[in-house]
Amino acid sequence: MKRLFERCAGLDVHKSSVTACVRVRAGGGERVEEIRTFSTTTAGLITLLDWLRSYRIQLVGMESTGVYWRPVYYLLEDYFECWLLNARHLRNVPGRKTDVQDAAWICQLVEHGLVRPSFVPPRSIRELRDLTRYRKAQIEERTREVQRLDKVLQDAGIKLSSVASKVLSVSGRAMLEALVSGTHDPELLAELARGKLRRKLPALREALAGRFGAHHALIVGQILAHIDFLDESIAALSERVDEVIAPFADKVELLDTIPGVDKRTAELLLAEIGPDMSRFPSHRHLASWAGLCPGQNESAGKRRSGKTRKGSKWLQSGLTQSAKAAARTRGTYLSAHYQRLRGRRGHGKATVATAHSILVAAYYILLRDEPYRELGADWLARRNDQAHTRRLVAQLERLGHTVVLDPAA
Repeated sequence: MKRLFERCAGLDVHKSSVTACVRVRAGGGERVEEIRTFSTTTAGLITLLDWLRSYRIQLVGMESTGVYWRPVYYLLEDYFECWLLNARHLRNVPGRKTDVQDAAWICQLVEHGLVRPSFVPPRSIRELRDLTRYRKAQIEERTREVQRLDKVLQDAGIKLSSVASKVLSVSGRAMLEALVSGTHDPELLAELARGKLRRKLPALREALAGRFGAHHALIVGQILAHIDFLDESIAALSERVDEVIAPFADKVELLDTIPGVDKRTAELLLAEIGPDMSRFPSHRHLASWAGLCPGQNESAGKRRSGKTRKGSKWLQSGLTQSAKAAARTRGTYLSAHYQRLRGRRGHGKATVATAHSILVAAYYILLRDEPYRELGADWLARRNDQAHTRRLVAQLERLGHTVVLDPAA
């Protein structure tokens, strides 16, 4: 088998140890293999670095196991070309695969080019990714706290969410703090309403009459304090994200031109896929990496399950949220694309297809450094007028009509 790399190493990374195997050419031309185990502490990794440099290694391949590969990769990337390998790809290549021989097997696969490296963004984008992901987790935790708050209010018979559109509006927050402090009179609570909510005073008085007890007050007070803490945390993270993403501010503005994509989603897109689209040979490779395109599983002329592959859950979540927002816009291509597919394939598949279109648009926006160009809601019909005409004629004929086409002058 053709050997692509003369001096390579394979690493099997665990939580407390990393097993390394090097394969190099000896003086007589034969291949020499040596295996050693190192600690994953900083001192141990520095010893690993010195050991690899003593063999003048060209390429280091390591299996991605949880997050344990990160300190190893981040230390070695400045000295060697590093490949992060997908564990699923390693299992798909038949051969020796035991805990003892992992490092040697990884080294041989890398040596002959039988595996492909995974996408690892540069250091600045990795920092941005950590910030956006943690901010997303805090936002989701805040949403769960708001849901818990409404659950406690429902248990106490307080139907504030049935009258007010937002429980944590200025008026709602004042009512909740009054409830926690011991005010249970519906008349007094309803008078705390502000703005348009005062038009619903009778309904508010009825909704605020419940069985709000002492344990409800304790829980609601703790939830409100936690929500305030989360708001401060999200604001601090957003400030740091603005500082880190400043060199790519123009990229964020371009991504923000896509219907359904706001500033926060644009920052998430940039953090997950990076600003350099040369990493992906085409938009199809990017969609496949993100897990937003149909899978291929065909054998003996029969097509089996075409479900999407696993990708970044953070990227998929952000794109799905943007797809649902784009579906509610008016007069846009993305909205027409969603509506066209929803009738035939259902809401779920239409949402994934719309998210795929947003990702493809983001790819070309970053590649060409130009804003989003709106095609219009009627572009799908204008793209192929004859096919659209035949589809409409077929629909009328199925309804029992005879259609005669008379082209306009």
